Amino acid sequence: MIRKEDVYQIGRITKTHALKGEVNFMFTDDVFDRVDADYLICEVDGILVPFFIEEYRFRSDSTALVKFEDLDSADAVQFLVNSDVYFEKKMMDELDEDEVSLNYFIGFKMMDGDNGKEIGTITAIDDNTENWLFIVESADGNEYMIPAHEEFIAEIRQEDKEMVMDLPIGLLDL
Repeated sequence: MIRKEDVYQIGRITKTHALKGEVNFMFTDDVFDRVDADYLICEVDGILVPFFIEEYRFRSDSTALVKFEDLDSADAVQFLVNSDVYFEKKMMDELDEDEVSLNYFIGFKMMDGDNGKEIGTITAIDDNTENWLFIVESADGNEYMIPAHEEFIAEIRQEDKEMVMDLPIGLLDL
């Protein structure tokens, strides 16, 4: 059984395409192409289900047409429309460190490198500006926007799902 903590969301299936069973896949991370994945994981009725890729082609820098094996008509793939699409974290080992998407870190605990205390959990990545931000929610409900800059990341503990940050003094007080 595939567990939520073993995957991270890379996009969503938005609609069927034509009659051969292709779906329109809007993605936020093209990791499936960079590691030559055999399958994608879709959430169907709350269950994470792998679907093997027969073929895909990019339509833009954020959409692709995907054809899954054994789903050969628009009716056969209709149940996938509006499904979230995930990628297994263990497959990330095939990527070089500089190829890992920041979306991979959603769900990680962010730790303060100065005092070792937990800042909060990374809940999203804001990529709307040139300088990307980690959106971090603390246990007391505060939300922080922390620059996702390499120079601030002191350590990544993948097994513990923790990211240790060396942040400028006062950044968390803004």
